[in-house]
Amino acid sequence: MAATTAQAKTQLYEAFAASGKALASGKRLELLDLLAQGERTVEALAKAAGLNLTTASAHLQTLKQAGFVAARRDGVRIHYRLAGDDVAQLFALLRKVAETHQAAVPAARDAYLGEDGAVEVTREQLRARVAAGEVVVLDVRPVEEYRAGHIPGAVSTPITELAERISELPEDTEIVVYCRGEYCVLAYDAVRLLTDRGRQAVRLSDGMLEWRLADLPVEAGAPA
Repeated sequence: MAATTAQAKTQLYEAFAASGKALASGKRLELLDLLAQGERTVEALAKAAGLNLTTASAHLQTLKQAGFVAARRDGVRIHYRLAGDDVAQLFALLRKVAETHQAAVPAARDAYLGEDGAVEVTREQLRARVAAGEVVVLDVRPVEEYRAGHIPGAVSTPITELAERISELPEDTEIVVYCRGEYCVLAYDAVRLLTDRGRQAVRLSDGMLEWRLADLPVEAGAPA
């Protein structure tokens, strides 16, 4: 009986470990980050993550086997999505735990995001300022991510188009910029560009991932 119980316990912990092994890849974590924004095709995920199709498909299969993502076929295309909000919660928690307890993460974070000197606002502060009509909320993610879900009332201007479309933004109103999440460089790049052009720009302290996980209102659909 003791041996059987010990074997069953080992099997249980090996089952837990399988989930950890699926997360043991920076590129797989990047794919989860992208899927936290909404459903995407393999082709779109490969392009966004800088992978070829074969490698992207292999990573997605590993995540699928671990139960982290689900897939559906639409003709010849395969679309992936997160298997549930709990996967997004796990991903967000993993990043925060790593930043807190792994010495290499803060330096890597700073090297990636850079410094823009911007003021950050919390979700609660943003909602209060929006209700008071004090700010413009700017979503600088790719438009397909905006369509999948965005902060209500946010204006969509992808970072790749911001320099050319900056005249569309008011000059006398503070702009609150957000992107995918707390570790998304797009908002940092946008604030740097906006402030260089003389605009009042601040950053949301996190992004769409954390906004969703907080169960705050989300709108979907194409930009107006």
